[in-house]
Amino acid sequence: MSPKIAEQLHQTFRALSVSEYRVYAAGQLGGTLGFWLQTTAVSWLVLQLSGDSGLALGGTLALQFGPMLMFGLFAGRVADGFDKRKVLLLSSIGQALIAGSLATTVLTGHAEIWHVYLAVFASGCIQTIEGPTRQSFFSELVDKDMLPNAISLGSAIFNISRIFGPTLAGLLIALTSTGAVIAVTAALFLSPALANAVLLRRELRNQARPTRDNAVLPALRYLKTRKDILGVLFMVALIGGFAFNFPVTLSLLSKTEFGTDADAFGLLLTCLSVGALVGALYSGRRYTRPSAHDVIWSGLLLGVGTTATGFAPNLPTAGVLLVPTGFAMVYFAQAANQRIQMGVGGKMRGRVMAVYMMIFLGSTPICAPIVGIASDIAGGRAGLWLGGVISVAAGVAGLIAKAASDKGGKPGGAPLKGQAGIERARRRPVAAENS
Repeated sequence: MSPKIAEQLHQTFRALSVSEYRVYAAGQLGGTLGFWLQTTAVSWLVLQLSGDSGLALGGTLALQFGPMLMFGLFAGRVADGFDKRKVLLLSSIGQALIAGSLATTVLTGHAEIWHVYLAVFASGCIQTIEGPTRQSFFSELVDKDMLPNAISLGSAIFNISRIFGPTLAGLLIALTSTGAVIAVTAALFLSPALANAVLLRRELRNQARPTRDNAVLPALRYLKTRKDILGVLFMVALIGGFAFNFPVTLSLLSKTEFGTDADAFGLLLTCLSVGALVGALYSGRRYTRPSAHDVIWSGLLLGVGTTATGFAPNLPTAGVLLVPTGFAMVYFAQAANQRIQMGVGGKMRGRVMAVYMMIFLGSTPICAPIVGIASDIAGGRAGLWLGGVISVAAGVAGLIAKAASDKGGKPGGAPLKGQAGIERARRRPVAAENS
């Protein structure tokens, strides 16, 4: 292997040089695979039980992410107030118990739609606690110059599972049943629990002491002073709420427009995830805080790709269009995540990330039913069109606001590239990067 290729690989996967991060990543690989197996199986189960209702499918997402909207700020207090390893361990065990209970109900032939609603709501309550805890845990596993890479590799792990999970789920559903697939997820959810049990026996590089000074109002007052973060949150609310509903929009596109089965739905999610994986690895090469333009332009590209997919005349064309759409989707999510995480200090990070996730995921219970209703009224393509147009509008609004901000005040300096940017990132406190 040439030295240049070796250096490129080192930059792309540098967080894996930390043993604690490797343990954590191995656990996440099993857990995220379980998540995507369950997501695909539950989506198909809801369509079976509801007679292909887009509203029912959108309502499922609303129940799954509704707890984030209701309890997200409290979750930030938990993330800052307790040992994150214990919180993540208990969260994984809880998810395994819920999946096991739902699988038993389905396999015994007693499943009704309200059983699924109850299970996804309970799962959403756990995800509300787990999400900001997991996001803020990266900074304890690695040093700050590796933080963008650690976040991006975490997304890459998620998208590797997104590539194989839906396809595997589709094949398993065809060979067995939705109940059998959900049963497999119950075992896979124990993988992160095992990893965090191992990490509890180790001293972390930047282990944060739980703080009781974790009130919510100071975090909200802090965010009011941070226009750079508020702009990101505005785009995340609209794009995350309307464009990130691919389990709904692609399942409807596959089943109602193309007349295909679960394996084709899994194939569409796989195409989306191939692009997402490339986007995650590409953004993982970043050392410095993303600029506002990184967030804005990737949001615009996501909107264009989503809209184009809605016009795809057949399954192969939709699959091809979903690859660049997946790239833009993850590049936008990573740029937004990194811009927020690398702009706040460690003591406040859990609560700030809770606000981010509350807006990112908490917008789903409001927007997903709207997407489902639009699909019921105007057809299976309408959800993709709606998400795409709103994403483009949010991106244009972001460009206008950024231009006005630069005109009215001194714009932040452009991030340095190459070795100069790396050295600057290592010397400068992350919390001070507010441009």
